[in-house]
Amino acid sequence: MESSSGFLHWLENSEAALFFRQSIWLYPAVEIIHIIGFAVLVGAAFLFDLRLLGMARKLPVKESIKHFILWARISFLAVLLSGLILFMVNAVSIAFNPAFRIKLALIFLAGLNAYVFHTFTVRTVGKWNINRMPPVKARVAGILSILLWFSVIACGRLIAYT
Repeated sequence: MESSSGFLHWLENSEAALFFRQSIWLYPAVEIIHIIGFAVLVGAAFLFDLRLLGMARKLPVKESIKHFILWARISFLAVLLSGLILFMVNAVSIAFNPAFRIKLALIFLAGLNAYVFHTFTVRTVGKWNINRMPPVKARVAGILSILLWFSVIACGRLIAYT
C-alpha cells in the first residue's frame, strides 16, 4: 500500500498533472472529451444491445457489429486516454474512492461480457443474423451490457460526490 501511495503522490505531482491541473481550459476540455467519448461508446453499445434484444430485426447483426463496434473501439480509446489524464490530476483521492474502484470493476465486467459474446455467442450469428430473434445467450449479453454500462456511468458521476 505504501509503494502505491508513493506512486500516486508522484503521479499527481508530476509535471504533466500540474500542467493539466493549472490550465484554465485544458482540464475541462479533457472532461468534455471523456463525457462525449462515453456517450458515443455507450450509445453504440446500447444500439447494438437493442438489436440483440430483438429490435430492428431487419438490420443484419453482422453489419451492426462492424458498424457499432468500430465506433465503440474508437470512443473507448478516447475515454481511456482522457480518463488517464483525469485520474493523473487527482490520483491520490480518486484511487481510494469506492465509486472509482467499482467503476473500474464494472468496466472490466463489461469488457468480459463483450469478449464472451464476440468469442463464443457470435459464432452462431448466421442462424439469427436477420429477421430472427437472437438466442437467449445473445439477449443476456445485451441486457448485461446495458446494465453494466449504465452502472459505469452512475459510478463515474458518483466519483465527484464521494
